[in-house]
Amino acid sequence: MGHREDLLEGAKACLLEKGWVRTTARDIVAASGANLASIGYHYGSKDALMMAAFIKLTEEWGDEVSRTLAARADGAVSRGEYLAGALDALTGQFERDRPFWGVQLEVIGQMGSNPDLKKWFAEVLPSGREGLVAIFEGVQDTEVSEEATRTAGALYHALFIGMWVQWLVDAKTAPTGAELVEGMRRVLAGTVLNASGADGE
Repeated sequence: MGHREDLLEGAKACLLEKGWVRTTARDIVAASGANLASIGYHYGSKDALMMAAFIKLTEEWGDEVSRTLAARADGAVSRGEYLAGALDALTGQFERDRPFWGVQLEVIGQMGSNPDLKKWFAEVLPSGREGLVAIFEGVQDTEVSEEATRTAGALYHALFIGMWVQWLVDAKTAPTGAELVEGMRRVLAGTVLNASGADGE
Protein backbone atom coordinates (compact mmCIF):
# COMPACT_ATOMS: atom_id res chain seq x y z
CA MET A 1 0.00 0.00 0.00
CA GLY A 2 1.03 3.61 -0.54
CA HIS A 3 0.92 6.38 2.05
CA ARG A 4 -2.66 7.31 1.14
CA GLU A 5 -3.94 3.80 1.83
CA ASP A 6 -1.73 3.45 4.92
CA LEU A 7 -3.16 6.65 6.35
CA LEU A 8 -6.70 5.48 5.70
CA GLU A 9 -6.08 2.17 7.45
CA GLY A 10 -4.35 3.94 10.33
CA ALA A 11 -7.25 6.37 10.73
CA LYS A 12 -9.75 3.48 10.70
CA ALA A 13 -7.80 1.73 13.45
CA CYS A 14 -7.62 4.92 15.53
CA LEU A 15 -11.34 5.59 15.13
CA LEU A 16 -12.18 2.14 16.46
CA GLU A 17 -9.66 2.31 19.28
CA LYS A 18 -9.83 5.94 20.42
CA GLY A 19 -12.90 7.46 18.76
CA TRP A 20 -13.29 10.67 16.77
CA VAL A 21 -12.48 13.29 19.42
CA ARG A 22 -9.51 11.61 21.08
CA THR A 23 -7.69 10.68 17.86
CA THR A 24 -4.87 13.08 16.96
CA ALA A 25 -2.91 13.43 13.74
CA ARG A 26 0.10 11.96 15.51
CA ASP A 27 -1.96 8.93 16.53
CA ILE A 28 -2.80 8.31 12.88
CA VAL A 29 0.83 8.75 11.85
CA ALA A 30 1.93 6.26 14.52
CA ALA A 31 -0.72 3.73 13.44
CA SER A 32 -0.02 4.11 9.73
CA GLY A 33 3.74 4.43 9.59
CA ALA A 34 3.34 7.45 7.33
CA ASN A 35 4.55 10.98 8.12
CA LEU A 36 2.63 13.98 9.38
CA ALA A 37 2.97 15.99 6.17
CA SER A 38 1.41 13.20 4.13
CA ILE A 39 -1.97 13.77 5.82
CA GLY A 40 -2.21 17.24 4.30
CA TYR A 41 -0.79 16.08 0.99
CA HIS A 42 -3.22 13.20 0.49
CA TYR A 43 -6.34 14.35 2.36
CA GLY A 44 -6.02 18.07 3.01
CA SER A 45 -6.63 17.84 6.77
CA LYS A 46 -6.93 15.38 9.63
CA ASP A 47 -10.72 15.86 9.73
CA ALA A 48 -10.99 15.05 6.02
CA LEU A 49 -8.96 11.89 6.58
CA MET A 50 -11.11 10.94 9.57
CA MET A 51 -14.26 11.43 7.52
CA ALA A 52 -12.83 9.26 4.73
CA ALA A 53 -11.98 6.57 7.28
CA PHE A 54 -15.46 6.76 8.81
CA ILE A 55 -17.06 6.44 5.36
CA LYS A 56 -14.86 3.45 4.57
CA LEU A 57 -15.77 1.72 7.83
CA THR A 58 -19.46 2.29 7.09
CA GLU A 59 -19.13 0.88 3.57
CA GLU A 60 -17.29 -2.19 4.86
CA TRP A 61 -20.00 -2.75 7.47
CA GLY A 62 -22.70 -2.55 4.77
CA ASP A 63 -20.88 -5.08 2.60
CA GLU A 64 -20.50 -7.48 5.53
CA VAL A 65 -24.17 -7.20 6.50
CA SER A 66 -25.25 -7.82 2.91
CA ARG A 67 -23.17 -11.01 2.83
CA THR A 68 -24.54 -12.13 6.20
CA LEU A 69 -28.16 -11.63 5.21
CA ALA A 70 -27.63 -13.19 1.78
CA ALA A 71 -26.31 -16.32 3.49
CA ARG A 72 -29.46 -16.46 5.64
CA ALA A 73 -31.91 -16.06 2.78
CA ASP A 74 -34.35 -18.95 2.52
CA GLY A 75 -37.35 -18.86 0.21
CA ALA A 76 -39.19 -21.38 2.43
CA VAL A 77 -39.72 -18.97 5.32
CA SER A 78 -42.52 -16.42 5.56
CA ARG A 79 -41.96 -12.73 5.02
CA GLY A 80 -42.29 -12.08 8.75
CA GLU A 81 -39.81 -14.82 9.62
CA TYR A 82 -37.33 -13.53 7.06
CA LEU A 83 -37.58 -9.97 8.40
CA ALA A 84 -37.25 -11.14 12.01
CA GLY A 85 -34.16 -13.14 11.08
CA ALA A 86 -32.68 -10.17 9.24
CA LEU A 87 -33.24 -7.91 12.26
CA ASP A 88 -31.63 -10.47 14.57
CA ALA A 89 -28.67 -10.71 12.19
CA LEU A 90 -28.24 -6.94 12.41
CA THR A 91 -28.29 -7.10 16.20
CA GLY A 92 -25.59 -9.75 15.99
CA GLN A 93 -23.53 -7.33 13.92
CA PHE A 94 -23.92 -4.71 16.66
CA GLU A 95 -22.35 -7.09 19.15
CA ARG A 96 -19.55 -8.10 16.81
CA ASP A 97 -18.75 -4.52 15.78
CA ARG A 98 -19.34 -2.77 19.11
CA PRO A 99 -16.40 -0.29 18.69
CA PHE A 100 -17.72 0.75 15.28
CA TRP A 101 -21.18 1.51 16.68
CA GLY A 102 -19.69 3.46 19.56
CA VAL A 103 -17.86 5.58 16.99
CA GLN A 104 -21.09 6.06 15.02
CA LEU A 105 -22.79 7.54 18.09
CA GLU A 106 -19.82 9.78 18.82
CA VAL A 107 -19.62 11.03 15.24
CA ILE A 108 -23.34 11.85 15.17
CA GLY A 109 -22.79 13.84 18.36
CA GLN A 110 -20.20 15.96 16.54
CA MET A 111 -22.62 17.22 13.90
CA GLY A 112 -23.72 20.23 15.92
CA SER A 113 -20.18 21.64 15.98
CA ASN A 114 -19.00 20.30 12.62
CA PRO A 115 -21.03 21.68 9.68
CA ASP A 116 -19.03 19.64 7.15
CA LEU A 117 -19.89 16.43 8.97
CA LYS A 118 -23.56 17.37 9.15
CA LYS A 119 -23.56 18.22 5.45
CA TRP A 120 -21.98 14.86 4.64
CA PHE A 121 -24.62 12.98 6.66
CA ALA A 122 -27.38 14.87 4.88
CA GLU A 123 -25.85 14.08 1.49
CA VAL A 124 -25.51 10.35 2.15
CA LEU A 125 -28.87 9.91 3.89
CA PRO A 126 -30.75 8.96 0.69
CA SER A 127 -28.11 6.44 -0.34
CA GLY A 128 -28.10 5.02 3.18
CA ARG A 129 -31.86 4.47 3.01
CA GLU A 130 -31.47 2.93 -0.43
CA GLY A 131 -28.79 0.62 0.92
CA LEU A 132 -31.01 -0.53 3.77
CA VAL A 133 -33.79 -1.42 1.32
CA ALA A 134 -31.25 -3.41 -0.68
CA ILE A 135 -30.01 -5.16 2.47
CA PHE A 136 -33.47 -6.08 3.78
CA GLU A 137 -34.84 -7.05 0.36
CA GLY A 138 -31.75 -8.97 -0.70
CA VAL A 139 -31.19 -7.02 -3.92
CA GLN A 140 -28.57 -4.73 -5.43
CA ASP A 141 -28.77 -0.98 -4.76
CA THR A 142 -29.44 -0.42 -8.48
CA GLU A 143 -32.70 -2.37 -8.16
CA VAL A 144 -34.13 0.00 -5.52
CA SER A 145 -36.42 2.70 -6.89
CA GLU A 146 -36.52 6.28 -5.66
CA GLU A 147 -40.04 5.69 -4.32
CA ALA A 148 -38.94 2.59 -2.39
CA THR A 149 -36.09 4.62 -0.93
CA ARG A 150 -38.43 7.42 0.19
CA THR A 151 -40.97 5.08 1.74
CA ALA A 152 -39.61 1.70 2.79
CA GLY A 153 -36.10 3.11 3.04
CA ALA A 154 -37.22 5.74 5.53
CA LEU A 155 -39.04 3.06 7.54
CA TYR A 156 -36.07 0.69 7.55
CA HIS A 157 -33.81 3.56 8.57
CA ALA A 158 -36.04 4.58 11.48
CA LEU A 159 -36.30 0.94 12.56
CA PHE A 160 -32.57 0.41 12.26
CA ILE A 161 -31.60 3.54 14.23
CA GLY A 162 -34.12 2.69 16.93
CA MET A 163 -32.75 -0.85 17.23
CA TRP A 164 -29.19 0.40 17.41
CA VAL A 165 -29.82 3.01 20.11
CA GLN A 166 -31.87 0.63 22.24
CA TRP A 167 -29.14 -1.97 21.94
CA LEU A 168 -26.43 0.52 22.93
CA VAL A 169 -28.44 1.63 25.97
CA ASP A 170 -29.14 -1.92 27.18
CA ALA A 171 -28.43 -4.89 24.96
CA LYS A 172 -30.23 -7.25 27.37
CA THR A 173 -33.60 -5.55 26.95
CA ALA A 174 -33.25 -4.67 23.26
CA PRO A 175 -36.11 -6.15 21.20
CA THR A 176 -35.69 -9.32 19.18
CA GLY A 177 -36.51 -9.46 15.50
CA ALA A 178 -39.66 -11.46 16.24
CA GLU A 179 -40.83 -8.85 18.78
CA LEU A 180 -40.32 -6.03 16.29
CA VAL A 181 -42.18 -7.88 13.55
CA GLU A 182 -45.03 -8.66 15.96
CA GLY A 183 -45.09 -5.01 17.01
CA MET A 184 -45.40 -3.89 13.39
CA ARG A 185 -48.17 -6.42 12.78
CA ARG A 186 -50.14 -5.17 15.79
CA VAL A 187 -49.73 -1.52 14.82
CA LEU A 188 -51.03 -2.17 11.30
CA ALA A 189 -53.86 -4.37 12.57
CA GLY A 190 -54.90 -1.90 15.26
CA THR A 191 -54.41 -4.48 18.00
CA VAL A 192 -51.56 -2.84 19.91
CA LEU A 193 -53.37 -2.90 23.27
CA ASN A 194 -54.61 -6.46 22.85
CA ALA A 195 -52.73 -8.79 25.16
CA SER A 196 -52.86 -11.56 22.57
CA GLY A 197 -52.46 -9.28 19.57
CA ALA A 198 -55.44 -10.97 17.91
CA ASP A 199 -58.25 -9.03 16.26
CA GLY A 200 -61.52 -8.86 18.16
CA GLU A 201 -60.18 -10.28 21.42
